[in-house]
Amino acid sequence: MFSAAAESFLRQAREIQEEELRRFCGRVSALLQGPEPGAEAAEGLRRLHLTVAATKYPRRLDGKFVELLQTVLCSSKSPEQIQVLCAAILREMSPCNDLILSCGEIQDTKLLSLVSSILLAQGNKKGEVAAVGEHVVKVLERRLPEGQSALFLLPVLANVISLSPESLTEEQTDVVSKKLGDWLRYASTRQGIPQTSGGFFSSPRTKQPAPLTEVDGAISTDFFTVLSVGQHYTQDQWLNVQAFSMLRKWLLCSEGHEVKTPHPDDKPGMDKSVTSMVSATSSSSRLLPPKEHLREKAFEYCQRLIEQSTRRPLKKDDGDLQKACLIEAATIVDIICKQDSSYVCHAVSFLKTLHGRICGDTTYARALLPIAQFFLNHSKLAAVDLDAICQHLFTDIPAQLFHNPSLAFEFVQFCKYNSQLLTDTSSIFRQSFPNLFKFLAWNSPPLISEFVDLLPFLLDASTAIEIFHLLLDLPCLTAALDIQLRAAALPASEKAPSDPAVKPATCLEAFRHPLYKNTFQYLLRTKSAPEDAPESLIPLRQLLGSLAGSPRVVQCAETVPVLLELFFRVVAEFADSSLINQLVVLLLQRSDQLYEIPAFKDDIYRVLSSQLAMLCKLHPALVVELSTEILDFSGSVSNIQNKEPIFTHMVWAIGEYLSVSYDKRCTVEQITRFFETLEAVLFEVTQLRPLGSTPSCAPRAISALMATLTKLAARSQDLIPRVSMFLSKMRTFVQSPAVTSVYCEEDLEEILIRATELMNLLKMPSVAQFVFTPPVDVASTQLQREVNDSLPFALRLVTNLLEPAPGCMPV
Repeated sequence: MFSAAAESFLRQAREIQEEELRRFCGRVSALLQGPEPGAEAAEGLRRLHLTVAATKYPRRLDGKFVELLQTVLCSSKSPEQIQVLCAAILREMSPCNDLILSCGEIQDTKLLSLVSSILLAQGNKKGEVAAVGEHVVKVLERRLPEGQSALFLLPVLANVISLSPESLTEEQTDVVSKKLGDWLRYASTRQGIPQTSGGFFSSPRTKQPAPLTEVDGAISTDFFTVLSVGQHYTQDQWLNVQAFSMLRKWLLCSEGHEVKTPHPDDKPGMDKSVTSMVSATSSSSRLLPPKEHLREKAFEYCQRLIEQSTRRPLKKDDGDLQKACLIEAATIVDIICKQDSSYVCHAVSFLKTLHGRICGDTTYARALLPIAQFFLNHSKLAAVDLDAICQHLFTDIPAQLFHNPSLAFEFVQFCKYNSQLLTDTSSIFRQSFPNLFKFLAWNSPPLISEFVDLLPFLLDASTAIEIFHLLLDLPCLTAALDIQLRAAALPASEKAPSDPAVKPATCLEAFRHPLYKNTFQYLLRTKSAPEDAPESLIPLRQLLGSLAGSPRVVQCAETVPVLLELFFRVVAEFADSSLINQLVVLLLQRSDQLYEIPAFKDDIYRVLSSQLAMLCKLHPALVVELSTEILDFSGSVSNIQNKEPIFTHMVWAIGEYLSVSYDKRCTVEQITRFFETLEAVLFEVTQLRPLGSTPSCAPRAISALMATLTKLAARSQDLIPRVSMFLSKMRTFVQSPAVTSVYCEEDLEEILIRATELMNLLKMPSVAQFVFTPPVDVASTQLQREVNDSLPFALRLVTNLLEPAPGCMPV
């Protein structure tokens, strides 16, 4: 958030009109054209920069003024502060049609850096990126004049390869690779001499450069790295730091040019990287091709950083820097080994040691990811126990650090990037899904897109049922994680187990209470454990109801419908009839067992109802195979009022698929049993009662019940009189004052129209049987699908035939 003063400045800058801006540019122009632009000109440029940067839309500046900014920028007489401000304004105006800048003749490295930043901001419309890259490489290739430094050019090169990696030729990349290798390996090993203002004791003879130290204070005896400590640094040491900062990006940029594999004549156990490191200054090392030279020096550099990370730092900041360097070093080693596999054997030895040293320290958790990435990428050559590495990574880290947002994002990104590789090489990944979902439960909005990509790789026939439960319980998991963190933060005196004889009054007390111990442990488990599932989590869901309004819980609940729809889409690709039956039974059961968040329940009912229809379409015989469970669900009037979407889709599935056309095991007795159950439900919801007690039931559910009863009667024509009589009474129902006070006129009219249409259709049993119960050989034809899709039209057509409008002549 900005301060009040900053907000005021921004508001003023945004409110400046074009005419006022033009006059202000005129005043700044006069100041810049004076003999020596000074503090007043700098202040004017600062205000102008704020004005052009404060709005989302580009501000328009006069072409002559833009030309003046470029002239002042390139003038050797302009103060550095003025040049920087001119460059900042021109960058903010980019892409700019009035630009006449070119870097081709600029030799001053500071000015080249400023001009290049403007050219790179143009969007490469005229090949600016390649031109900048070419000129910067030419300047680096030559010996720089006294007072000039390559420090200003490395950031430009980093931008060039970010914007357009292919813009540099192989010869140009070779030049830079050679320079980077030398800067990494051959920087000064003594501290720089500070600039003094003179004095009796300021002679260079009496003030020799001090040695560099390690982070633990010991005198450094090896080559310089970013972890070498000193009070003053030389130019080549700063180049060393910059070279390391862009090393990963540069290696990836040149990765496609050349990939080496071991030569068949190489002796086992001896690789080129080992022999080349015998003498860091050997002539053979300097005669390597540039890319190999850089790889060798980068590999040595990373190995040195890993060795330096074992030292105990004197300052906390140095400890944080050690961890950051470990992450970068392990990542770069992995890239080098992918480009030249002769480095793998040597890298394995020190990375295994590193992993063993830091795996027990959660403060190094982020560094474990690139190490695991290395072993995944080189598992065939590395000959390590990949399962042991994955076991620790997927068991301990998510369980302990799910609440660390940056680690959560990096961890899930790692899983997403390696999802196929992890699925193919380790069973631990898929079995660890309860742990991985802790990241999502705690950090829902930022990670939802990652889990959309990740979920298909976690799903198979063995995990589908457990993941279904976990998705529905995800908000409950968020609440449980909250309680777990609170319990861990309690003083030791308050962590004693609760008295089993005393019912817990709060969630924190319940966390340690024996009555809830097993359910908490199951919900917070680290790996798949379907055999350990408690009979019901209902008591725990009720207990955690006090956290249902927590913003974190609510945000988590909002992600579940998205993942649930994806879950069913993926499962539909591999599910057999047995799994589909299990899912339908669980779907009906779990609709009663959801975390008490009203909006969440409504969203879940919507998703489950549509997916129920999909499962029934995949396996229509389930209506017969699960007849007991389906009858129990559809025979309950309370399900109409509480779970209307699921109830309506279930009733629709009964009418659609309870037919010998879909399952030869379907008998008349079964049809009659379903008919009587649904008939009783429809009677219950349409029975006329005194005014205050008429149950409110969704018109869609009533229409679905009428349609399904009609379909069943068409398949067992002995039932036609019963349903016809029932349908004939619907006019009395919709006209009753007790009903009209509950339903709107449009809904009642729709119910009556549907009842009339169905009753008319039953007057022609053969037509009804064809429409509702197609023969086996046409049950899935295009004709029948069209008939079903246009059923309302067919019903209206029959109604018009039987009850023609006044004035119409019969055909």
